[in-house]
Order: sequence, then structure tokens, then C-alpha cells
Amino acid sequence: MIVVIDGQGGKIGKMLVEQLKARLPQVPLIAIGTNSIATATMLKAGADAGATGENPVIVNARQADVIVGPLGIIIADALLGEITPKMAQAICQSRAQKILLPVNRCHTTIVGLKEISLNEAVALAVAEVEQLLIEKE
Repeated sequence: MIVVIDGQGGKIGKMLVEQLKARLPQVPLIAIGTNSIATATMLKAGADAGATGENPVIVNARQADVIVGPLGIIIADALLGEITPKMAQAICQSRAQKILLPVNRCHTTIVGLKEISLNEAVALAVAEVEQLLIEKE
């Protein structure tokens, strides 16, 4: 099961859901928003199911095979405070493979990475998820 986690308006999550469903339509994809707008945006993009808030992040992080989202989902108080410490901890402690988009915000900069567009980062994340699932078969 793939879990896409996003907040704010859900733009990154929407892009991830659209591309993941296009490339891996048979794989269950759960959208978890830190707010209802992000969740609704990802559901409209084609997620199989969705939920909103701290507890859904915690529960689905335990069950996920792969977690995908912006880097801020593992940083407490990121996304303008939408990521609670419990959310960040649950994601970090999850046994799922985490594929994080290096969005240099949230007072965090990842050095040593080539600056790429959001579209390129999403395409790379989707390709990585696809490769992980192929390797597991």
C-alpha cells in the first residue's frame, strides 16, 4: 500500500497521486491530508481512499509499504505547523520506505542536490516508487 501525505492545499500530493495512479493503477493508494483541503484535493486526483489529521497519519504510517510526500512531513511543526511531533515521529519510525521530495522550505535546506522543478521531483519520486514495487515482486 502506498500512502501519500501532504498538507496545505495538497498540490504536491495531488501531483503524486495523479502520476502514481497513472503508472501503478493496481496498487492501493491512500491519501492522508494534514487538513481537509489537502485530503479532498488528493481524493479528486484519484486516491483510492483518504483521511485527515494526526491519527490517520499515525495509523497509516504503521500499515504502509511506501510513504511519499514532501520532506516537511518528517519535520515537526513544518507545513506552517500542520505536521505535529506525533505525525513526524510516526512517519520516521514507520517500517515503510519513505520517498521524500526535497522541497527546501520549512527552514530546512537539503544541500548537495541539484535544483529541479516540482514536476521533475514528482516524476523522480513516482519512478522510485515504481522501482521499489518491481523489486519487491
